Amino acid sequence: RDGHGIPTIEAANLDDLFFAQGYVTAQDRLWQMDIMKRFAAGEIAEILGPDLLKHDREQRILGLRAAAKNALEKLPARELHFLDAYAKGVNAYMNSSRDHLPIEFRILKYTPQPWSAEDSLIMHARMVQDLNHGQYRAALQHEKILAKLGPQLTAELYVNSSWRDRPPSSASLRMEEDQRNGNNDQDEEEEEPMSDSPHAITRLLSGHKEAAGRSEWADEVKLIAGSNNWVVGGGHTITGKPLLSNDMHLGHQMPNLWYEAHLRCGDYDVAGVTLPGVPFVIVGHNQRIAWGFTNVGPTVEDVYVENFNEQGQYQTPAGWKDAVHRTETIRVKGRPDVTVDVTVTRHGPIITDLVPGESRKIALKWTLYDALNNPFFDLNSAKNWEEFRKALSIWDAPSQNTVYADVDGHIGYQATGHIPVRQSGDGGLPVNGADDAHEWKNYVPFDDLPRVYDPPSGIIATANGRITPDGYKYSLSSEWGSPWRTERILRVLNSGKKFGPADMLSLQTDIMSAFDRYCAERFVYSLDHVNHVSDRAQQAREILRDWTGQMAADSSAPTIETVARGELLRLILEPKLGVASKEESSGTLSWKDYRWGMSSIWLENVLIKQPARWLPPGYTNYDELLAAAVEAAVKHPDAPKDLKNWAWGSFSPIDIEHPILSRIPVLGRWTGPGLHPQSGGGYTVKQVGKTFGPSERLTVNLAALDQSTLNTVMGQSGNLSSPYYMDQWNTW
Repeated sequence: RDGHGIPTIEAANLDDLFFAQGYVTAQDRLWQMDIMKRFAAGEIAEILGPDLLKHDREQRILGLRAAAKNALEKLPARELHFLDAYAKGVNAYMNSSRDHLPIEFRILKYTPQPWSAEDSLIMHARMVQDLNHGQYRAALQHEKILAKLGPQLTAELYVNSSWRDRPPSSASLRMEEDQRNGNNDQDEEEEEPMSDSPHAITRLLSGHKEAAGRSEWADEVKLIAGSNNWVVGGGHTITGKPLLSNDMHLGHQMPNLWYEAHLRCGDYDVAGVTLPGVPFVIVGHNQRIAWGFTNVGPTVEDVYVENFNEQGQYQTPAGWKDAVHRTETIRVKGRPDVTVDVTVTRHGPIITDLVPGESRKIALKWTLYDALNNPFFDLNSAKNWEEFRKALSIWDAPSQNTVYADVDGHIGYQATGHIPVRQSGDGGLPVNGADDAHEWKNYVPFDDLPRVYDPPSGIIATANGRITPDGYKYSLSSEWGSPWRTERILRVLNSGKKFGPADMLSLQTDIMSAFDRYCAERFVYSLDHVNHVSDRAQQAREILRDWTGQMAADSSAPTIETVARGELLRLILEPKLGVASKEESSGTLSWKDYRWGMSSIWLENVLIKQPARWLPPGYTNYDELLAAAVEAAVKHPDAPKDLKNWAWGSFSPIDIEHPILSRIPVLGRWTGPGLHPQSGGGYTVKQVGKTFGPSERLTVNLAALDQSTLNTVMGQSGNLSSPYYMDQWNTW
């Protein structure tokens, strides 16, 4: 182990290598592995009691363990052999340490069950759930909003492209040219005349509480916890060789998600981050190539409305069919077992019970239920672009944007994953399950997924935005992420500078938000053009006037702008969609139900075009509306007397606590960082929230691999007494 407890594991054969990887990972992360497995499988009420029954019930209905069992039956013999070797290593450590298991087992008074290949597949399934799941909720809300507003307003709300998009497979234009020539397809209509008339384990185990001082709407705008990756060719670097950077933004947890390791066996020589419970390296480099991921955000879930008869059969084009029933028994600490009957149609499990207010029998079709192929051994072993692509071609989920670089100076990008080709539609709305009009025909062929190799620009970057060029023949996602981070990254990388590794870290921690700055400018302009501005709104205006868009912890401008933007969304959407209920998950439509990855683009479009159809009653123009939003923000009860003291870092802090140990009196304060101010926001390259942010920061230097840098959030060990428990926190 090195000075941070990171192991280099060397073995004479691969069986021993993956056995040792399992053993060593369990030394540092055994309780984390067990609790994550239980969390994914819906087996956590057994050790934590009835408060977790709702969570377990959801996981059992979704069927992650059932999916893992299905995948295990289809797994190639080599992959199963490696998973078994890893499991043997985990179990060897458990058997040698029965008398001194991690403290969490002793506190909760239970003993872990032996690890298995199926458990590793459950961990894989959980990553699919974290990254490629949840579109069904958006589809159901989309349906409600369409019924309420009609097609025109709904289409505008659910915008899915922007002139700011930077697909990696399209030619990279300089920003100045885009500013002159760019045009949002959604905005081609002429302006209307004005009339008179906006999961991480810790959240579920420790509970999610809003930060003190946050406005009631503060987290209502949907922010996809997004990742960044980019690669620059040698023409843009000091060394003349590529630099590849990756920071995957995920929910924070204690201990942190990733486990760093260097694995070596003959020609297999790879280093980077591993996923506890699973062999191989997930992101990193071998001696020839490097790679990193961001989430594609594909639409790989469809909602089918099934028609059942009184006999419990469901309708298909071939007639009525019997549904399959899967019985799930949930053990509950201190309570009798709970039995869940999961009904499964040809499309998937009936998930009606997971949707508040839903009465229809809705089935979830999800690529998770097909297979869970693992590409990482071949990816770890790849020596060039062709072998790299061949490894990725078998990967079904989660669908990722993969950047590539090699020691010969080549760079590339490849999208991955099984993404359905439908008979009709794009998965963005629920469809009839009784016919075949919306069935999946097949998956987008791997060779048709977006890719690029050695682009003339020498720069590739992704940040969860749209990856398909104009005219692309398939629908990959009905909900892309917003383009702001990608745009900022490419603006910096196209600056003409020669970059070194330190410059990559500076970009990963960049806190400039063009969107927040644009909104601030619009608020200032409006306040300058209306009468009767209050003293507090005048102070807010002057704070915003010269703000550069830096989401700095000690600045009040980001807080004022963010709160005012939230009030603006409420003022626009509440008359259209309704007042929010005080009861969480009531099922009644309200303005807070509009949660969309590109909601910022919809708001930008409204502020640019200022259409009368979005102007709320009681306002004669948009200046009055924006001024009213600022007035509402500065009157908020949490706003301090002097607005200069409304610091962003306190309004939008980070909170990382151990889900169990943090609850122990006295000891708890030493078990995690807790609540801290932070810089960055939802639209900065350093995209952060209270419970999510960069899970690691990697830069691979292809000129000198040993000079690559990698930092995780906390440290290597999940054991409280270890010197490696939190030794990376200050660096992070």
